[in-house]
Amino acid sequence: MQMKFMSILMLAGAIALSGCARNKDTLPPPPPQAAPPPPAAPVIDAPGTVPPPAEVGTTGIGSEQENFVAAAGTDTVLFDFDSYALDEEARQILGAQAGWLAQKPHVRVTIEGHADERGTREYNLALGERRANAAKNFLAAQGVDSARMSVISYGKEKPAVDGATEEAWARNRRAVSVLVSR
Repeated sequence: MQMKFMSILMLAGAIALSGCARNKDTLPPPPPQAAPPPPAAPVIDAPGTVPPPAEVGTTGIGSEQENFVAAAGTDTVLFDFDSYALDEEARQILGAQAGWLAQKPHVRVTIEGHADERGTREYNLALGERRANAAKNFLAAQGVDSARMSVISYGKEKPAVDGATEEAWARNRRAVSVLVSR
């Protein structure tokens, strides 16, 4: 009887563990770490003053975000259903973002990964992280220092558009580049 009970327990454990197996997608390896650029010395007009940024009449991270979006066209790249692969449009957007970031070595960026409402919370958090990392790895491959970038996943917790339609879902599957202050 003891042997039969142990066999049943082992079988139940094996079944439970087999349900935990997952298809593990892997991201491409991050690019090698580049040496940080030397800090640029500010140009001082008068003792104790630093001139304003090149953008006339704008200061602060909020206006930097506006300049970033204007230069890159958008701060958002979209993804296909259940995918973190960058399509050609996403590559073009991220390429423009990388160009702007190359001109602003003092700016840091957080890349937010998002998913649509379908799927479990855990699955969508993992998918959002893959999407954010795909964008980060692309930017790094374009020369943006990885030390200036961080990623966060919101999964399905912060939709851009409410609704349970294909159009709403498509706009919620995204990675958003947000400039942050130091």
